Amino acid sequence: MNKTLRVILIVLCLEMGAFLLYLPWSNFWEQNYFLAHLPQALRLFLLHSSFRGAVSGIGVLDILVGISLIQAKVGPSSASTNPPA
Repeated sequence: MNKTLRVILIVLCLEMGAFLLYLPWSNFWEQNYFLAHLPQALRLFLLHSSFRGAVSGIGVLDILVGISLIQAKVGPSSASTNPPA
């Protein structure tokens, strides 16, 4: 994978994860234009703490993916550079 693409992917994963971790617990989640125009049952579901926790859990997983991409080995593996004779 291209190093520039890899860095962009890592930054995107970390930023999106932080966004998904924070957003459900902010005031914006409760008071926004779209939520006001949804049916009452769906609004109650989206404001429930279990749904917010699930969204935050996806954010944590996204952060973990970004961290694992940082820790992954960069470059080709040694097995692919030295073919068996």
